[in-house]
Amino acid sequence: MSADSSDRFEIPKEMRSMAEASFDQARKAFENFLASAQQTAARIEGQGASVRAGAKDIGAKAVSYAEKNVQASLDYAEKLLHAKDLAEVTRLHSEYVQNQMRSLAEQASEMGQIVSRAAMEAAKPKN
Repeated sequence: MSADSSDRFEIPKEMRSMAEASFDQARKAFENFLASAQQTAARIEGQGASVRAGAKDIGAKAVSYAEKNVQASLDYAEKLLHAKDLAEVTRLHSEYVQNQMRSLAEQASEMGQIVSRAAMEAAKPKN
């Protein structure tokens, strides 16, 4: 066994095809879920629910973050399916973790600002 062959791994073609089909199903299920959630949110808003603007912003931002985070995870999983060797898997994992940590820090900061604005708005005296 050469040094090169110890670093390489091969996913059998049938297993890769099965994984890709499962991945495609998961992505479609997620897209259907998102479409349904967006329709429900629009319906609630259309019914004139008395939701404060701050609460709507928080909810909308939370859904947006969830969408971005799940999409990043799906993209990462898809890249892993096509990884050619352990070095590529390691690189992809490192990139994914770094990007997610950066993204989560940005999301926490933005959410903090939105919550602060909503709290200030809610504390204003009503005329």
